[in-house]
Formats: sequence, C-alpha cells, structure tokens
Amino acid sequence: MRFVIIGGGPAGNQAATHAARLGVDVTLIERDIVGGAANLWDCLPSKAMIATGGAMSYQRRISGMGVVGAEGTIDLELLRQRIRKITDHLEHTNVKILESQGVELVWGTARLADATTVIASTTEGERRFDADAILISTGSRPRVPDWATLDGDRILCTRDAYPPKVLPDHLVVIGSGVTGVEFVHLFSSLGCEVTLIVSRQQVLPQKDPEVAAVLEADFSRRGVRLLKGARAVTAERTDHGVVVRCDDGRLVSGSHALLAIGSIPNSEGLGLERVGIEVDGGGYISVNRHCQTNVPHIFAAGDISGKLPLSSVAHMQGRQVADYVVGGHSVSHRHPNYDSAPSAIFTEPEIADVGLAEADAFAEGRKIRVTKVPFAASARALIDNDSRGFVKIITDPATGIVLGGSIVGQNASELISVLAVAVTGHLRVADIVESMLVHPTLSEALAEAAE
Repeated sequence: MRFVIIGGGPAGNQAATHAARLGVDVTLIERDIVGGAANLWDCLPSKAMIATGGAMSYQRRISGMGVVGAEGTIDLELLRQRIRKITDHLEHTNVKILESQGVELVWGTARLADATTVIASTTEGERRFDADAILISTGSRPRVPDWATLDGDRILCTRDAYPPKVLPDHLVVIGSGVTGVEFVHLFSSLGCEVTLIVSRQQVLPQKDPEVAAVLEADFSRRGVRLLKGARAVTAERTDHGVVVRCDDGRLVSGSHALLAIGSIPNSEGLGLERVGIEVDGGGYISVNRHCQTNVPHIFAAGDISGKLPLSSVAHMQGRQVADYVVGGHSVSHRHPNYDSAPSAIFTEPEIADVGLAEADAFAEGRKIRVTKVPFAASARALIDNDSRGFVKIITDPATGIVLGGSIVGQNASELISVLAVAVTGHLRVADIVESMLVHPTLSEALAEAAE
C-alpha cells in the first residue's frame, strides 16, 4: 500500500503517523512547515501572544489580591524570539516523529499528474510518486479582499502580527469573528488603543448572544471602541497611519489596520481539475463522511475539506483517513461527528462551546432544558479575583442527556472538555453531578449547573 499525502498540517501529519504505525508505506510532501502553516504560523503564535497579554492583564488585576507591583513592559524582539522558539520546537518534534516511523518526508510543492501519480517540485528537481491512496491536506491561508493591499507595515494580515514591527498606537481590527475578537483582546491587553469594526449588531455573530454580551462588556471596560453595523470597504495608508472607510460612510483612523476576515483554501495548483475532483464555489474540496472525494481513493482533510477549521477536527479526520486507507469499509462506522466538536476563543474571559446551541434549538422548535451558573458563585473564581462569566448546560428534559453547553470565563477552553466528553458519550447530567470534583475548582460550576 503506497499512501501519498500532500500537506503536513494537523490532518496530514496525523494521517502519516497513524498509517505508518499500521504498516503503510507513507510519503508526506510539504512545502512550508510540518505541523501546518495555519497552525504554527497563525494559531499557536496568536495564543502565545495572548498568553503574554494575559500575563500583563494579570499584573493589572493582582492589586485586588493584596499584591503591589509595577506593571511589565513588552519587548517585541524577546516576544518574537519566544514565538519562534515554540514553533521551531513543535516542527522539530513533528519531523522527528515522522522520521522515527519511517515516513518519507519530501520538501516541495505537489500536484496531481493523474489519479494515481503525484509530482513534487523540489529544490533538486521534480520527483514522481505512484500512489494507491492520496490525501490532500494543504490547509488554508488568511483571506485578503480586493479592496485592501497588505504592506506588512501598517496594513496587516494576521501573519504579519506575531508580533508586528512596532506595537500599534491605535489598531483598527476588521472582522468580529473568532480571529478578530482574539486580536482585539490581545492588543488591548498589551496596552494598545483598539477599534473593532463589527459588520452586524454583535461581536461573534454565530455565537450565543449572551456569550457575546459578556465579551462586549469586557471590551467596553477595556476602552475598546465597537463600530457596529459597519462593513469595511477600503483600507488606505496615509502619511500618519491608516484610514478605514465603511459602507455607511463612517471613517476610522488608526496607526495600523488588521484584516481578520476569514481564510481561503489552498486548492489552486493541485491539478484537481485534471483528475476531475469536485470543489465547491469557495474552492473547498467536496468530501463524504469518510473524507473521500468523488474519486474514491483520493481523500481531503483539514481546512481544505470545508468542514470545521479546527486543528482537533483535522487530527480526527487524518486518523480516520488512515484507518479507511488500511481497512476500507471495515472501519466505515468511524467518521467525524462535527456537531460534537468543541471550540474555544482565547479572549479574556475565554469562551468555549460544544454541541447543540440554545438559539439553534429554539429555531428548530426543539424542547430543551437550559441551566446556568455564574462564576460569581464559585469559590475558586473569587480566590482568583476573576468571577466573570458563567457555565450553561443544555440537556434533553426527558432523558437528562447532555446535548451541549457553553462556558465563559477563565480556563473555559480547558473546562469545556468535560462537556465535550458528556456530549460525545451521551452522558446524563446525573453523571456529572455524581462525579466527585476537586474543591475549590472552577469545574465545580459544571456540577452545579448540571444539578
């Protein structure tokens, strides 16, 4: 069995290591970085900077804990070195694991010559690989609209901001989805003035309004300006900074502008049309529940599959593809359940959710039970001097089975794992209530909400 993988992000990397353990002859072709550009050049650097901003926020908060001390200052070069050290370490670890399992790692740009042949353009020339199965996992990149021209100096995409050349005096963030609000939190924590352009009437338009309201209240407390009901249509550099024009005529001036308006798949130049692989209008490869394309032995996973753009989802897809390549229909019962995938937003407070959303249940006319406990009732939250947010659990009133939930507050990204296990395992709220949780911890709020 010859398995060729194009793209070494979370999906490709996981598929390669898992298939190699199962005895498959695996070749992985990667052009940029093993571990994924969206992961190691976007996700993890942003979280590293958020951690730095969080440390500064904590310093400002500890006065209420009986500690008196000077606030820290940011050294951008040290921060840049820290981020580079993290990404280099993780890529090195990924490469060593692949090598230890006998995966052939090829550095180059790949394309399909036909349905069973992959061509890799490397620094040493072209190499040809015959394949019994092929996985395309080339990921995505930040979307840049036609009306903006990036210069890496004043008008930035996300990958220009880890960190930027200088710390902005006034950052205008365009885009109020997950990435946008994380950058608002990040740079406001670092002491920058921030304006967020919100095209709708709330930040995080796809999230629970109650969740969005908590975040908006925190932004207001920080002095963040929210420009609601406005869609950016131009971003131009001036002698002193940038000016962003909105579709309603409003103008926002700042020292820098940051585009955080989604991503697009890396599907061009792969030779998909040559093989007849179907893509949708956005350039994403169409797949079935096994991540198969319309060409059965060719798979697509990760961001390019058009499913949830999460590393956890890509890992799961990659493992599933490897199982299917080895076992075929014998493992057909294993397929990703995207409805039960947890997600998190690393703002302050953090936001995390999983499973059925309250608004979606009401829209469907579905009967649910919603229970909510504020962290203000948590001993640990009071000890940590941060009682913002709440735990909300959604259950089936007839069976008590956990259908979903959301958490707003410190460590929400960690706490949501409990609800994710409950949703995936079809557990009842009684199972959470009857679990003995450590006291005093934030997790006790989960048991209280369940009870």
